[in-house]
Amino acid sequence: MKKSTLEMLKELTEANGVSGFEGEIREMVKRHLGDMTAISYDGLGSIICEKRGTSPDPKIMIPGHMDEIGFMVKLIDKEGFIRFAPLGGWFDQTLLAKQVVILTDKGPVVGVIGSKPPHILPAEERGKVIAKKSMFIDVGATSKKQAEKEFGIRIGNPIVPRAGFEVMKNPKLLMSKAWDDRVGVGLFIDVIKALAGEKHPNSVFGVGTVQEEVGTRGAETSADVVNPDVCIVLDVGIAADMPGISPEEAQGKMGDGPVLYALDAGSIAHHRFHDFMVKLAEKEKIPYQLSVMEGGATDGRAIQLHQRGVPTVNVAIATRYIHSHWGIIHVDDYDATLKLLLAAIRKLDRKTVASLTD
Repeated sequence: MKKSTLEMLKELTEANGVSGFEGEIREMVKRHLGDMTAISYDGLGSIICEKRGTSPDPKIMIPGHMDEIGFMVKLIDKEGFIRFAPLGGWFDQTLLAKQVVILTDKGPVVGVIGSKPPHILPAEERGKVIAKKSMFIDVGATSKKQAEKEFGIRIGNPIVPRAGFEVMKNPKLLMSKAWDDRVGVGLFIDVIKALAGEKHPNSVFGVGTVQEEVGTRGAETSADVVNPDVCIVLDVGIAADMPGISPEEAQGKMGDGPVLYALDAGSIAHHRFHDFMVKLAEKEKIPYQLSVMEGGATDGRAIQLHQRGVPTVNVAIATRYIHSHWGIIHVDDYDATLKLLLAAIRKLDRKTVASLTD
């Protein structure tokens, strides 16, 4: 992996952008691609970066959603503790004692997620999972007035996980928050940078979508702007190379290349387009993996249904511990995915795209 890519991924993952509050990420995308693409937006805040090739069509849409899972302030109690509403899917066991940051007009406020201590719970309750609704955020306020007036906290403020970027002892592994889906954002940025000054027989649209984690909303609205002919969704996938996961549950492994999903909970991969990607990977000697994910959906759920229908495939990076404060990816998977995306773009001319649906 290039040093510039590593630095970009650190910047993207450490930035804050929960669903509905993706502005910081959008500005980063604009800064990276504004000089080499035509920038436009949908009404929800998705950023659309068009890299024109030798032909205005076919239009290839490559979305990576900018939002990460997080929370929103829903109540400040009289003692100054914060109750929160989830933005996206959280596994309750991952939350207790984790740090978060509440973003306010007066600046960031660091807090920790707490609950009633186990020492005073009845014995029969100590082994049970504490539900989110029983948790709160402790920001160190002594009253509601202090939380509101001095700290600037108000209902509706976004709350983001507090976690940094780490190159692990094994330097092939990168640990950070928000791989879901800043890794996809990084990929479409690198795709367009690699295509700068290169002739390709189509127009490529790298799209940073908003609000994927709360219902693939930006995917629907940005597809209306792009009107794509085909779509390659970039997202994370389940890494199965860890204790407790059987082959029947998931198949992707870190370091074995991009995961091409034949099925997820929101879409069935367009079989001709899926086969095209598989055969291309084999021809180019790019490692790849095939998998099925029966739970969880991507932006492809909305984009495939645009107008008359858009041939769509889901290309994923196997990631450990998604939807938590920390995730882990493998740099070789990123590099192999980038190589596959560029190979596909160079092949997807009018004739090839027409053959997917004729």
